[in-house]
Amino acid sequence: MTDTPPAPKRRAARKPAPEAVQPPPALTPVPQPGWMARYGVQAAVAVSVIALGLSAWASFGGGFETRVRTYLVENPQILDEMVQARDQQAASQRIERLNAGIAALPQVLEPGPGEPVFGPPDAAVTVVEYFDYRCPYCKTAAPGVMELMRAHPDVRFVFREWPILDAGTSTVSQHAARAALVAHSQGKYLAVHQALMAESALSHEVIDRILAENGVDTGPDGAALNAPSVSRILADVQAGAGAVGMDGTPTFFINGRASASNAPAAIAQAIAAAR
Repeated sequence: MTDTPPAPKRRAARKPAPEAVQPPPALTPVPQPGWMARYGVQAAVAVSVIALGLSAWASFGGGFETRVRTYLVENPQILDEMVQARDQQAASQRIERLNAGIAALPQVLEPGPGEPVFGPPDAAVTVVEYFDYRCPYCKTAAPGVMELMRAHPDVRFVFREWPILDAGTSTVSQHAARAALVAHSQGKYLAVHQALMAESALSHEVIDRILAENGVDTGPDGAALNAPSVSRILADVQAGAGAVGMDGTPTFFINGRASASNAPAAIAQAIAAAR
């Protein structure tokens, strides 16, 4: 596959050397968040609702509070069901919000000069992924995305570098995104992208090692990493994501519609449906 030319009405960029989709390296398993980490807030809300319900029904007397308490203790899965229902509702509302935002600003998904794009420019289906190299769910999905590219050479794939997981003084996500964009300018994006995704614990040193191993030249003192063209891409992605209300990674769009699932199998189904 080769990078596509930039969309019309955007300033043209020099086309990097063609790249081939390489088999992804072995992915280090990434532990998923525990139950409390994922559902802590919703669980607290559910417990509060149950407590309020019990206090309200207690005024009816007749041992109702005792019976409800006994039932809940004997059937604790009800709390899980409440949390799942809450999550499903929130997920549906998020997708609706994203689709409304993109419908109002469809140009946000158009690739700009210098962005990593693979596949034919006139493809009937375009997949856009927003990701951060430190996002565990992005890392889990990454090998499947490479498989999708190999299985669908007629689909255009847009890789949106969106480093949002830095906190405090950390700049690892930002450094990784800049490194990948410099690699892209030298025709080495996919190899570097896969290597960054395969690392379970990124650091500046690890990122620099990956660049060196793939022959990416960052110039004197890494000047290429802070080039205005690289900063412009990241600023444009951040502005676009904020304009449509994007709130997390990975986020996939297939022909301008947000995917409700990050699973590659679900993306494949969306591609088939969009043809």
